[in-house]
Amino acid sequence: MTGAPRCSSYARQLARLLRVLPVIALAMLAAGTASGHEVEKALFLVMEDDHVIASNAQTGQFFELDLKAKEEVLETIVSSGVAIVVTNQRFAAIGGFSGGWRSLRRMAGEELRSAEAQDYAALVVTSSRIISFSGRTGSWSHTTR
Repeated sequence: MTGAPRCSSYARQLARLLRVLPVIALAMLAAGTASGHEVEKALFLVMEDDHVIASNAQTGQFFELDLKAKEEVLETIVSSGVAIVVTNQRFAAIGGFSGGWRSLRRMAGEELRSAEAQDYAALVVTSSRIISFSGRTGSWSHTTR
């Protein structure tokens, strides 16, 4: 008679485990996606004389950034889901979901300190502002320093 209760105890533990296992797997999947481990390389830049072409490999779209008179590209930063072009006149960025280039004018005398991009986010630090770009929403935000 001692074998029957032990068997049902194991059955209850197994049933409990089977109920929580999908929840644990979903939480682990969400954590991996939220931390950026699952961001697939989607954006690529091609530099031309008077414009920059962004290729979104996931959507099969191409977006052109036309350079204005006397505008020079100083730096480009490309990650999996966002790319930034720093020129002497503006900051231009494109994201995997932004639908095209978004520009932000540089202020007079504003010097670039650093720029970085990772996953779907970008950060630009200048002598007067801290600027971020979301490759998911296609929006810039900034604050003064």
